[in-house]
Amino acid sequence: MNITLRQLRYFKALAEDLHFGRAADRCAISQPALSVQIRDLEENLGVELFERQPRALRLTPRGEEFSERATPILQAVDELGDWAQTARGSGLGLLRLGVIPTIAPYLLPNFISALTSAHPQVDLHVRETVTPRLIDELLDGQLDAGIVALPLDEPALVETRLFTEEMVLIRPDTDRDAAPVGLDTLASMRLLLLEEGHCFRDQAISFCNINPNRPGGGLDGSSLGTLVQMVGAGIGVTLIPEMAIDVETRSAPVCVNRFDAPAPQRSIGLAWRASNPMGKMLNELAEIVQKAAGRDADQYVMHDKPTKG
Repeated sequence: MNITLRQLRYFKALAEDLHFGRAADRCAISQPALSVQIRDLEENLGVELFERQPRALRLTPRGEEFSERATPILQAVDELGDWAQTARGSGLGLLRLGVIPTIAPYLLPNFISALTSAHPQVDLHVRETVTPRLIDELLDGQLDAGIVALPLDEPALVETRLFTEEMVLIRPDTDRDAAPVGLDTLASMRLLLLEEGHCFRDQAISFCNINPNRPGGGLDGSSLGTLVQMVGAGIGVTLIPEMAIDVETRSAPVCVNRFDAPAPQRSIGLAWRASNPMGKMLNELAEIVQKAAGRDADQYVMHDKPTKG
């Protein structure tokens, strides 16, 4: 039996996308070539990995089992490359970084500039995605690290806490001279939320102690920018993180309502697999993230082993 790493990577891409065209694009090969490689893999194994239908593709039960076995193999191979890079002392080379959507637009410009200045040779691949998917891709070895809101509560990941930031309330500009609103009154207001899958949605619900299925709800947005524009149109109010204020409020008729202490906050950090041999370099990366966010060194706290925050 002759199974190649290339075939394993092609299989993994197809198992995730369940679409030959998208998986082929992802692997930078033609669709017929991908189909041949998958068929060769199945013939070598003597097992059908995919159930092919005219308009659908799905893993067979044996394909599900094969995927579970192939994932740690590919992860181990990727970590061998990371180990070799670390052993050579060559600094950051390929870096696959995940960032959640409520951080990416506001932190990445300064971060990328700082990173490329400190490591001109870095080959940075950025993936913007929601927290559950980011965690899965970290654990699968598809990402080296992720900039996230903590805690993740995943024992296999190291969490490095970088800084905290406040949440602020965004109100229509017509409320600019109105009395400040406290957290205790938000439950009676029409609070616009991000759609399901965003951790910031869950944080807002928790901070405000509201029922997401309450009457008057149901208007969810796909981004903070969409929510702020909806507020500007007079539809309701919303919460955004402090780092998003300058970007999201400059083109909408809204005002910022800061809360009295103790104001709601979220913790921002960097996470990576505890088994990743790039740990020392990722600690340095954490410092770059923190500086890009304009935070002081005394706010920087690191955890050398997995934590549940």
